[in-house]
Amino acid sequence: MIKPALQDAAFLADVRDAASSENDLHIWWLGQSGFLVQWRDSHLLFDPYLSDSLSRKYATTEKPHTRMTERVVSPDALDFINLTTSSHNHTDHLDGETLTALLQTNPHMELLVPSANRRFAAERLGVNPDQLEAIDAGQSIALGPFELHAVPAAHEDFAKDDLGRHQYVGYVANLGPWTIYHSGDTIPYDGMEEILRQWKIDIALLPINGRRPERRVAGNFWGREAANLAKVIGARMVIPCHYDMFEFNTETPEEFETTCLALGQAHQTLLAGQRWSSFGLK
Repeated sequence: MIKPALQDAAFLADVRDAASSENDLHIWWLGQSGFLVQWRDSHLLFDPYLSDSLSRKYATTEKPHTRMTERVVSPDALDFINLTTSSHNHTDHLDGETLTALLQTNPHMELLVPSANRRFAAERLGVNPDQLEAIDAGQSIALGPFELHAVPAAHEDFAKDDLGRHQYVGYVANLGPWTIYHSGDTIPYDGMEEILRQWKIDIALLPINGRRPERRVAGNFWGREAANLAKVIGARMVIPCHYDMFEFNTETPEEFETTCLALGQAHQTLLAGQRWSSFGLK
């Protein structure tokens, strides 16, 4: 199994050490599509999956979710989180074990979900729907020091509820001078670039596991598509995700990296538990 670059106490020490910088942005990959973002003394979690719930759930099925990378940190050790997002209802993006532990450890933490998924998320977590913040594609919300804008995501289609609300979204987050795009699970779709060009995106966090039909699960960007999107929307940095977690649903970052180099797109491939910091951003 792959060892994280930093894990448990060493990971938490790195988060504490990074907090001393004044206006820099720090981002840690937590595996799959999970990221911890730190700006000043504020912390945002995108789509954390910090349990083995899927490996247990599918252990005896035809589609075992055999884990490839060890967990970076226990969610109940993250007692400093201000805001956590879920982009959609799949368990690696809305994990009951992870989110319940985070809510217990951070009683004042906000949890943001798509409006179409609010009731489902509340039932999974055993909370009142009113405890969850909600947003639909095309809407914006200010939560503490963060401003978030929801954009459509196609995983692999646009799924909507009976009210026409998107069940899959991505998030554009503004933190002080920084703008981050976390796509959630998505493939390219018509008009995507135009939507994202509304913002000057500093860092794009994009999946690269692709979409092989034999996996029998909804897919995402291929590496080359993630690199091309980052270039077209003018992202100053792109970081790949959604690989090296489950053996049946992964790709290597080689195609992503090769395409970024050919395009002249700034990129950083992280190990789980590794930090990217903005002071190296040109």
